Amino acid sequence: MKINIHTHHITNQHEIVEIINQYPMTVDNTLPTYSVGIHPWYIDEERLDEELTLLEEELQQPNCLAIGECGLDKKINISLNIQIDVFKRQLLLAEKYKKAVILHVVSAYQEVIAIKKELNITVPLIIHSFNKKRQVAESLWKNGFFLSFGKHLIYNEALRDTFVQVPREQIFLETDDVEEITIAEVYRIAEQLNEHIERQIEENYKRIFNR
Repeated sequence: MKINIHTHHITNQHEIVEIINQYPMTVDNTLPTYSVGIHPWYIDEERLDEELTLLEEELQQPNCLAIGECGLDKKINISLNIQIDVFKRQLLLAEKYKKAVILHVVSAYQEVIAIKKELNITVPLIIHSFNKKRQVAESLWKNGFFLSFGKHLIYNEALRDTFVQVPREQIFLETDDVEEITIAEVYRIAEQLNEHIERQIEENYKRIFNR
């Protein structure tokens, strides 16, 4: 069984679990497995309370496996302080309902690590579409984060050196919003680098999501 830990597209392929990314205002909770979150790009303070209420309702659905994607992005125009506030509120909901969190992080890894410690977050935190150097990866995995790899593993050979260093118990794979890449292609590269990675990721999925 292959696990696509984060995707924006439904393929309904046999023996592939897809966690479909959704937003609070437009959730389809008939999907077999999905996540819901307030992405930092789309924070709207006027409707924030409504979105958080809807998010909390969705977290009580058994097929809503995670909050996300959510996080911090220093390269957008939305105030970092506002982003941090929205991020923290989602993390606290994740703790309340014991849901994993799929994270969008751009140039804010140290801030995310610090917030995890500050709030004493115990639920699994998964950095999606990871594409940084080993030093960043090591800082994250040593602080208990999971790293999810996608298209960059196919196109960035330097990233493969990082991938093989990450503890296998903290790895996932994904396609994100890229339609032209299949999860099978990502797995093919990952398996060349790390034998038995499919079985390990399936074990990681079952352990985190109790599926």
